[in-house]
Amino acid sequence: MNSLVVVGLLLVIMGLAYQSGWSRSRNLATPNGIRVHSRPQYHGTLVALWAIIPMLLILALWAYFGGDVIRAFTLAQLPADVAAQTGQDLQATLQRINALASGFGVAGDVQPYEQAAGEALRQFQFTTFLVVIAAAAGTGILALLYARSKITPRLRARNNVEFIIGLLLLACSGIAILTTVGIVASLVTEALRFFTFVNPLDFFFGTVWNPVFSSTEGGAQGQYGLLPLLAGTLMVSLIATLVAVPVGLMTAIYLSQYAPRKLRAIIKPIIEILAGIPTIVYGFFALVTVGPFLASAGDIIGLDIKAASALTAGLVMGIMIIPFISSLSDDILNQVPSSMRDGSYGLGATQSETIRRVLLPAALPGIVGAFLLAISRAIGETMIVVLAAGNSPVLRGTPLEPVSTITISIVNQLTGDTDFAGPQSLVAFALGLTLFVMTLILNVVALYIVRRFREQYE
Repeated sequence: MNSLVVVGLLLVIMGLAYQSGWSRSRNLATPNGIRVHSRPQYHGTLVALWAIIPMLLILALWAYFGGDVIRAFTLAQLPADVAAQTGQDLQATLQRINALASGFGVAGDVQPYEQAAGEALRQFQFTTFLVVIAAAAGTGILALLYARSKITPRLRARNNVEFIIGLLLLACSGIAILTTVGIVASLVTEALRFFTFVNPLDFFFGTVWNPVFSSTEGGAQGQYGLLPLLAGTLMVSLIATLVAVPVGLMTAIYLSQYAPRKLRAIIKPIIEILAGIPTIVYGFFALVTVGPFLASAGDIIGLDIKAASALTAGLVMGIMIIPFISSLSDDILNQVPSSMRDGSYGLGATQSETIRRVLLPAALPGIVGAFLLAISRAIGETMIVVLAAGNSPVLRGTPLEPVSTITISIVNQLTGDTDFAGPQSLVAFALGLTLFVMTLILNVVALYIVRRFREQYE
């Protein structure tokens, strides 16, 4: 179904419905001076909603059942022996016919029955498209006329519109909540399946990470110790925090307290550009620039620094999260009441003393919350550590060596053919659940700090 045609039809019907309801309301009130309960825009919005909801319902029904209808029609066009196929063979045949109906080429010779089925399917899709569009448009127009006829001076259009909008907002909130619940449920379910293969104690307290993918090793499942991955994740995140927190906080203090307005208008957007750079670009930058530079610098001072190491990944990740800390901290510092700043100056404090003894304590809850949110962002980062950390799942005590993180291991376990029938692939869900719990704890702590201490300075 052509999406542009559908969107255009919806917009046209909505526009006509709104204008019709608006003009009907104006005609009721203007000539006779009748007191109308709601403003014309509410009547227009109500008529537009009446018109668009049944149209969306029809389109949704076709989107849900249309695939089955088209599949049944396609199967009816195939010879009996071909339609009797199952599995991948039948799926490949249906894909070839769909490609022919869409006007795309297919590999190999086209069988006569495929060409005929593709042509029939093209005609059927066009006919059903016209039928669905006509049904949606007709239903929308009928609903428009019905809603317009119900407009009276005492119609509580505003109440109805606000009620419908409230339901839409509730539905959006419900979708967000259900999505979160679905993610957690899928992680928990598959993680429990993983723990039927591997003892949870061996997973959470094991020191060796060596998953076995090959079935030629006597059916061995490998070892799935989390501690090397957890240590690598925390090490990289700690280095990123040590880089981003002081730089981001000092940047926020300068922008909010010292920088002239014109200079601030230039510097802040430039810093925030860092937040919009794709993480794969940061990873490439770490791989080809930062890593070799650190290795060369280590040779000069007598340290053996690997180009792919926790230090490389942590430094680049710290650069990536600087905008999160600086922007949030800057906004929080600017929200401190000016009366507190003026009172400090009135008592004879200098600007640096005011910052240290008044502004930072007043903004501390929000700043700490910004720190924790940025750290949780660093813990879940993938592309930088994939390219720059070295992917060495060994328990190490130095950041100068390659390490592996939880996100790297998730990528490795889900790369290639996966059947989710053994611990080799199911471990990714256990790792994802662990990462989810870590970031959830950080976010909860951040929200608690902000809410616990916010009122002290209001």
